[in-house]
Amino acid sequence: MNRLAHHHEIHKFFTMLGLALYFSKPVMKHLVHIVDAMITKGFSGTLTDLHHGSFHPNHRTTLSHFFTKSPWEEETLLLKFQQWILRRVERIAKHENQPLFVSIDDTICQKTKPSSQATHAIQGCDWHYSHSEKKSIWGHSLVWLMVHTMTQAFPFAFRLYDKTARKSKGELAIEMLSSLDVRRPVYVLMDSWYPSKALVEACLKKGFHVIAMLKKNRILYPNGVAVQAKQLARSIEPDDTHLVTVGEERYRVYRYEGALNGLDHVAVLLVWKADQPMTPEHLHCVLSTDRGLSDEEILRYYAKRWSIECFFRQAKDQLKLDGYRVRQVRAVKRYWILVQLAYVYSLFESNSDFSDGLDLLRKRKGHSLVEFIYCAAKQNIPIDTVKKQLHVA
Repeated sequence: MNRLAHHHEIHKFFTMLGLALYFSKPVMKHLVHIVDAMITKGFSGTLTDLHHGSFHPNHRTTLSHFFTKSPWEEETLLLKFQQWILRRVERIAKHENQPLFVSIDDTICQKTKPSSQATHAIQGCDWHYSHSEKKSIWGHSLVWLMVHTMTQAFPFAFRLYDKTARKSKGELAIEMLSSLDVRRPVYVLMDSWYPSKALVEACLKKGFHVIAMLKKNRILYPNGVAVQAKQLARSIEPDDTHLVTVGEERYRVYRYEGALNGLDHVAVLLVWKADQPMTPEHLHCVLSTDRGLSDEEILRYYAKRWSIECFFRQAKDQLKLDGYRVRQVRAVKRYWILVQLAYVYSLFESNSDFSDGLDLLRKRKGHSLVEFIYCAAKQNIPIDTVKKQLHVA
């Protein structure tokens, strides 16, 4: 019988990435079916869903083997994928005449804590503190790096944070940054947990600037006197600030230029929303190592960091980034890479927005199934054969 039309479209995307040069036909077939299942409405992350949702012709155990024991090189897949992303974002940024942005953040894929009697617990899990839930939760902690332009954002690389490996999240971020080879101005965006001296210096060494949120107790040196940012804020009057509009929000901004603990010659914006009192509770501190940027540009660029938060939410809600049931670390990493692939495929098909792309792919799949059944009927293929291929036998 004919291949489903939407499978052909996924295969075409993989061929464009250059994967067919590195992977065998059986591996390519598995990749097509897995990505198809992930973009299916109602996908839960289980091997059963991966098998059933993509009408995989082989037994379900072949998928388990593909994740856990098959010798295909997921790092090669990731590398080809990353090369394509960098070419694409550089082309978009050049066309827009805008810089590139790199966002760094981490997320937790929560799992159920196994009992002490469990014989096959998921490898690599640990207790990690969740800032959103204000408590420690059990699961995998992933540090992600996202590459984006003013209009499009792509998940680029990730590292599993393993407490026993004695590598900090900042060190993992430095590792990922080292693989970025671009020829446009780059701004690395991060929240207040990341801008350590080592990470900022690693960015500057690569020629990248940093825009980051700072904690309110960071030491500034106005007129050479060491003072915490929140203490400096207490001495600032409304007349010392000016109004800056970013999107639909207005902010009161006081600009400090000078040294920061461990860094010389930076800009730090002390920022309050215009409709809130200028108290330390409502204060936000934003660092920029590029003092040539205006206050409006610093805040507008930093707002692009929201892309990585959207990715975490969408990848968990729609593609089940945290829904896997495989247990070996390598199998879990393979799963995450394929979620990343499915996410970017959806972006590629819509040319900008993940949700629009996902809707488009789901509609395409529906049309593909109708056409498949129609063609089978025209060819007088027995209905039991059609049912078997579509897993409804």
